[in-house]
Formats: sequence, C-alpha cells, structure tokens
Amino acid sequence: MSFLIDSSIMITSQILFFGFGWLFFMRQLFKDYEVRQYVVQVIFSVTFAFSCTMFELIIFEILGVLNSSSRYFHWKMNLCVILLILVFMVPFYIGYFIVSNIQLLHKQRLLFSCLLWLTFMYFFWKLGDPFPILSPKHGILSIEQLISRVGVIGVTLMALLSGFGAVNCPYTYMSYFLRNVTDTDILALERRLLQTMDMIISKKKRMAMARRTLFQKGEVYNKPSGFWGMIKSVATSAPGSENLTLIQQEVDALEELSRQLFLETADLYATKERIEYSKTFKGKYFNFLGYFFSIYCVWKIFMATINIVFDRVGKTDPVTRGIEITVNYLGIQFDVKFWSQHISFILVGIIIVTSIRGLLITLTKFFYAISSSKSSNVIVLLLAQIMGMYFVSSVLLIRMSMPLEYRTIITEVLGELQFNFYHRWFDVIFLVSALSSILFLYLAHKQAPEKHMAP
Repeated sequence: MSFLIDSSIMITSQILFFGFGWLFFMRQLFKDYEVRQYVVQVIFSVTFAFSCTMFELIIFEILGVLNSSSRYFHWKMNLCVILLILVFMVPFYIGYFIVSNIQLLHKQRLLFSCLLWLTFMYFFWKLGDPFPILSPKHGILSIEQLISRVGVIGVTLMALLSGFGAVNCPYTYMSYFLRNVTDTDILALERRLLQTMDMIISKKKRMAMARRTLFQKGEVYNKPSGFWGMIKSVATSAPGSENLTLIQQEVDALEELSRQLFLETADLYATKERIEYSKTFKGKYFNFLGYFFSIYCVWKIFMATINIVFDRVGKTDPVTRGIEITVNYLGIQFDVKFWSQHISFILVGIIIVTSIRGLLITLTKFFYAISSSKSSNVIVLLLAQIMGMYFVSSVLLIRMSMPLEYRTIITEVLGELQFNFYHRWFDVIFLVSALSSILFLYLAHKQAPEKHMAP
C-alpha cells in the first residue's frame, strides 16, 4: 500500500513537471514560432520532467520522504527512462528532422535517419575509450555503460558553463569594468556612421549614372562574371568612364564598415544605460554581488588548481567539513550530524533551483540566437539533449555535496562509476574555461576603448 502511495506522489510530481516544461516550451521557446511537430514538444517536456524528478529524489533522500525501497525503484526507473530518451530517442529524431529538411533524401528519410543514429552511437560508444570511467565487467547496454558516457559529456558542459559564468558574472555586475561613455563619444560615432552612409549613397549614385550613360550610348552594361570577366572589365574601361567594378568593391567595404559602426553605436548606448543603472539602488546591490562573485571565482580557481595538482577529491561533503572545522576551532558542543542534514538540504536546494533557472535562461537565449522556422525542431531537440545530460551530470556532482548516509541509494543506482574521475575532470575543464574566459574578457575590455577612440 505504501508503494502505491509513494508512486502516486511521484507520478503527480512528474505530471506537474511535465506541465511546467510544456508551458515553458509554449510561452518562451516557441512564442514567436508555429509549433508543427508535437512530438518535439512532448520529448522536451518529458526530458524536463524526468530531469527535475531526479532532483526531487535527491531532496526526498535528504528529508527521508517515501519508503527506501520506493525511492530505489523510482531512481532506477527514472534513470532508465532518461537514458532511453538521451541515447536512443532524441538522437534518432534529431537525425530524422535533419534528413526531412533535405529535399533529395525526403523519400528515404527513415533509412538515412537510422544511419545517422548508428553514426551517433558509434562515436558515443567510442567516447568512453580514452576515459577511466568504468570497470570492464558491465554489459554493453547496462545503466553504468550509458550513464558513464552521458556523464562525461554533461560534466564537460557543466564545467564550461560554470567556468565562463564564474568569470562573466562579476564582469557583468561590477561597475568597475564599465568604460566611461559620454554623449560626445556617441555623437562622434554617429557622425562617422552618417558620413559613411553618405559616402555609400554618393558612390551608388555614381554607379547608377555610369550605367545610365552606358545605356544611352547603346552599351548595355552586363556585370562581368568570373575572374577573366573582371580583368576584361578593368582593362577595357573607356577613358573618362567610371570603373564600376572598383566602385562596387568600395561600396561593399563601406557597407561592412557601416555595419560595424552601427553595432559599436548600439554597444555604446547599452554601456551608457548600464552606467546609469549602476547608480541606482538595485545597480549598487548587483555591484556588491559582483565583488562577492569575484572572491568566489578566485577561490574556486585556486581550489580547482589545488585539486588538480595534488590529485585530491574530498571524501566529506563541504557542509559537514565546514561545521566540523568551526566546532573544533571554537571548542563548543554542537550536533554536527543534525545540523549538517538541514544545512545540506538548503544548500542542495539552492544548487538545484539555480541550476534549473540558469540552464533555462541559457537555453532561451541560445534558441533565440540561432533558431529559424526550419531549424527550430532540431534546435529544440538539441536543447533537450543538452538539458538531460546536464541534469544527469548534476546528480553525479551533487552527490559529493551530500552527507555520506544520503549517498547510499544514489551510489547503488548509478553503479560502480569512477566518481572521483568526474570531479577531477570537472576541475580541469572548469579551470581551462575560467582562465580562457578571463583572457577573452581582458582582451575585449582592453580593445573596446581603443576601438572607440580610433578616428
């Protein structure tokens, strides 16, 4: 009877997560596009639902909600479904919609979709060869084999996003990194843009008048094609006549310059708005957060370096370890086990909420940046793939933030994985991503004032 009650709780929560994923799909991702393939929407919502269910089971593990055997059953079922979606269903449909957009392969799209899926499976399987992620005794299609490879991809994505976010967050929030922009700078750049537009109009007028003159003389202008046609046009230009090919090249160069000047002008306006925003109360609050995240970024990079150099992976969760150090230093009586449970619950809850929110915001921005009416189905499926792998990998890494007694079922469900490898791999990719982001933002910040000061 208790199993039925536990199962009804899990099914109800999955329906709610599915509904939230469906609303997010309709209200955010596809509010400006027509939904033509409902299977895409269903796959995205199901992936989101089962991804959130894994986080729900982690919280239930800490709070002791549901029977232990029920949690184990739903852990197993949830992992089997999410792996089935990520390894078999989503890659196949991605290949199917790619082939459907190619007119020549439309009649044999099912065959070519299967070939693309087999190609994906080959590279997906070969991905595990260079990494010490699994003992060789597991079967080909065991949960350990699949989740170990999904974990490598997901942890890599998490580390890349975390490294960039740890550096970009203080850079975005802190007013220290804002360059000084005045109305004079904006007017000067707008003046250059208007001058460039006038030059483009002037040269196009010259081209139009030259074509008209040639037409009146009975020499209908035909634009030369190919390399030899271009040489002939330059070599046979009549004395005193306009060289239309050279003028066209000048127009193309000026149009490219005008596009760059327009983007720079928009960037200056955005920077000016950020300067005005930083003077408000909310702007000062985010500026303070920027300093806090700067300290966190330095500490995280330092700890990642220490972990890599000394090949170190923590055995105790950070909360319990921090409480033990504080209690021993102050010499007070304190129930470490009791309070570490509650603080770990709060910490894990914050990690889960911020992970889901941050990933959804990133997916929305990414979709708006590259989507179109033809590619939207493929992009949404790719986002679902990334989301599922990201959340599965989050479970692998969040496990270390939990006290030892709460890791038991998670460790049993995930199998004999090399958990230490994933933490070391995360530190390596995080360090590379963070240092690369620092270099990139430093060069961008250094070149920005010089670019706008150029005449």
